[in-house]
Amino acid sequence: MKLGTLRKLNAHVAVVFHDETAFPIVPAGEDRSVPLQDLLSDMPRLQELAAQAIKKGDSISYRPEDIAPPVLAPRKILGIGLNYADHARETGRDPPKVQTWFVKQVTALNAPYGEIARPVVSGALDYEAELVVVIGKRGRHVPAERAHEIIAGYTCGNDVSVRDWQKATPTMIMGKGFDTHAPVGPWIVTPDEIGDVNSLALRAYFNGELMQDGNTSELIHKIPDLIAHLTAAFTLEPGDLIFTGTPAGVGVARSPQRFMQVGDKVRIEIDRIGHIEHTITAEREGPQIG
Repeated sequence: MKLGTLRKLNAHVAVVFHDETAFPIVPAGEDRSVPLQDLLSDMPRLQELAAQAIKKGDSISYRPEDIAPPVLAPRKILGIGLNYADHARETGRDPPKVQTWFVKQVTALNAPYGEIARPVVSGALDYEAELVVVIGKRGRHVPAERAHEIIAGYTCGNDVSVRDWQKATPTMIMGKGFDTHAPVGPWIVTPDEIGDVNSLALRAYFNGELMQDGNTSELIHKIPDLIAHLTAAFTLEPGDLIFTGTPAGVGVARSPQRFMQVGDKVRIEIDRIGHIEHTITAEREGPQIG
C-alpha cells in the first residue's frame, strides 16, 4: 500500500493512494485530523482501515502540491554517511568500517513537491538521492533479524547538503540540517508492496540531466544492520526517518563541481516508490523571530 498525508483546507488528512486516487483512512464523520504517524504502530489495523477506505470509494481530489510529507512530526531524522562504495571513492575516501551517522534537524523536513531553500550563507548546495526507511514501532536493542518488525515502509528522500558547512564540522550536523533540506515522499510504500528492498534503482536528475544512477543492492551496511546499530544506542520511535546513504554522482565530486542555484530543479526517483521534485529558491534573508 501507499500511505500518505494530504494538506486540504489548512488541515492534514491521512490517506491511502490507490491507482493515483487518494482515499481518507479515517471515515467521514470521524476525526480526520489523526496523523498518519499515530497509526503506524499498528500496521495490520492501518492496512485494514486503508483497504476499507479504498473499498468505500470516498476519494479526495488533490494536486501534487497538496501532498505533505507522509510523516509530519518525526522526532528523529537520521542519516548515514558513505554507505555506497562508489560514493566513498568519488570523495577520495575509503568506506568507513564503522557506520558513520549524522542528524538532520526536524525543521529540515520538507514536502515531496515544492521548494528547497538555497542558503544565504553558502553557494555549495548539493543533492543526494536516498532511500528513506520509516519506522513504525518503538524499538531498542533490535537484532538485525528482527529489524523488519519495526519498519512501517519506505519513501524517497533527498539528503540535501551544504558542503562547505558540512566540511567545517566533523559531525556534519551543520551542513546537513538546514531548513527545507530533508524533503521526503510522496508516500510510504509498505514492505509487502516494495518486495526486495535490496534491489531498488534510485536516480537523481539535475535540470533534467541524470546525475546519480545507483541501486540499493550496493548498500554497504544493509537496512537491518542500520537498525541494529542505531537501537544499540537509543530507541527508534514511530515516524522516525532513516536516510540510508547515496550513490556516486553528487555535485561536489564532479569536475567542475555542480551545485544547485536558484531556479534549478532536482528530481529524485526510486523504483517501486515514485519520485519527489523541487525547485531551488532563495532563502528569505534577515532575522525571523517569533
